[in-house]
Amino acid sequence: MADTLFLSRLSLRRDAALAALAPVLAPDDDNSRVDLGHRLLWSVFSDGPDRRRDFLWREEALGRYLALSKRRPPSDHPFFTVETKAFEPRLREGDRLRVALRANIVATRKDEARNNKRRDVVLEALREYPKDDYALHRDRLAKEAASAWLDRQGEKSGFRVDALDDCAYRKSRVPRRGAPNVTLGVFDIEGRLTVASPSLFVEALANGFGKGKCFGCGLMLIRRTG
Repeated sequence: MADTLFLSRLSLRRDAALAALAPVLAPDDDNSRVDLGHRLLWSVFSDGPDRRRDFLWREEALGRYLALSKRRPPSDHPFFTVETKAFEPRLREGDRLRVALRANIVATRKDEARNNKRRDVVLEALREYPKDDYALHRDRLAKEAASAWLDRQGEKSGFRVDALDDCAYRKSRVPRRGAPNVTLGVFDIEGRLTVASPSLFVEALANGFGKGKCFGCGLMLIRRTG
């Protein structure tokens, strides 16, 4: 991939000028932080009204974010301390990696009006069971759905899945100002994979995986095994 990517850690400043805003910039409510993170990260990378999103992000901890971008973010943001380095993974076919991915996985099916609708993949699988039994099957179905989805991603993105080590699923209901609330099915996936095509894989890392990318999903973190 010819274009340089940048991996950044953005930490909310702790100086006195921002102390009074801490409850607003880093609220305790997980759902509120998703929309807030979207707005904060956009304030870093947006440089004009016509700018299209060219970055991925995820919350790393309270008040701290990771971002993978196609442009270097400014280092003098009023809210963040920004640490940035070039993201240039030297990968070869056969390399084995540990990965962590926060993903919004959806199922698409036609409704009665013949329109394609994106639906929560776990809720789609649960339709086969009585509602009273949802809690019994949800975690198993979530892991099965994530495993099958990750295999499909690998087929087109230059990797093979070796193991799905952990998979946590939750619903995120994002309150939005001036717009309808958004409900996402969010998977936190940890696993191991083998690189089949380094160029395809790095391109996929830059573009992200799944839906909900503006809400902190899609960024895959990688590190070598061993």
